[in-house]
Amino acid sequence: MLAHQPSFHSTTRFSCYTLYTNSMARQRLGQHFLSDPGWREKIARAIRVSPHGMHPPAQTPAKDFCWIEIGAGHGELTEHLLKSGAPVIAVEVDPPLIASLQRLAHNHPNLTIVSGDVLEIDLATLAAGRRMHIYGNLPYYITSPILHRFFQYADQVDEVHIVIQFEVAERLTARPGSKQYGYLSVVTQFYARPELELRLPPAAFHPPPEVASALVSLKFPGKGAHVQVEEPARFLDFVKGCFGQKRKTLSNNLRPFTAPERTRQILSELKLREDARAEQLTVTQFAALYRAISATPSTGGPGNHS
Repeated sequence: MLAHQPSFHSTTRFSCYTLYTNSMARQRLGQHFLSDPGWREKIARAIRVSPHGMHPPAQTPAKDFCWIEIGAGHGELTEHLLKSGAPVIAVEVDPPLIASLQRLAHNHPNLTIVSGDVLEIDLATLAAGRRMHIYGNLPYYITSPILHRFFQYADQVDEVHIVIQFEVAERLTARPGSKQYGYLSVVTQFYARPELELRLPPAAFHPPPEVASALVSLKFPGKGAHVQVEEPARFLDFVKGCFGQKRKTLSNNLRPFTAPERTRQILSELKLREDARAEQLTVTQFAALYRAISATPSTGGPGNHS
């Protein structure tokens, strides 16, 4: 369910009351259902759960992984996921939709319906020791918190496929030097390898959002598996500080961690411009900068910053 919130122009007619109430419920939850069968099939092929797909099947045996579907809605993609043969755990927060999904579960023994909020549910408990493959049609307004939730389970996840606002998709997959590149790009690429798979038009959904959407695939692990960062949480806090004021150079943004002249010296040692800005650095370069500043005795480095 996408989180663009379309306007609904109600009339004074009583016959419109039910439609208005349902529309408001959809707005509150950011729900835009993937109603077009053609686009559902394209997504199913892209994530390798369609019998007509061109991709090879997942290498992990079905019994060793499960699909966790976030915001299952009316089951638009659920039946495709079931064709993988793996257990499917469909998470939904909207009670009327849960009732409909429960009826679907009666015909599919490998489908489990879970009522709850993805930001509160323990995904590892749902997976019960299996590797996780995640699919979700995410509300725009909480895309970032949900992503961070997924990243908490990065060592238990093989892949994540999400339908999100196209502009956010561009940020996740952006490269250094582009205007879309920022903290969300770095944290995503630290944990996973993102790829923009499909661009979806508003007409693919009901009700249609006013912006384009995209399917993004995240394959795990990302750069974080290779950059030798012992405490990822502190490293990412450091990266967030690097992007603190985007117009400022790193030497200015990193004043809380070390003196500007020391930052410029380290940047020079790393073969980077002394006036470099955060949006110019790769994940690997951020890690090298973090390690060097952490080793600076005068401030104790970013690991001791509070």
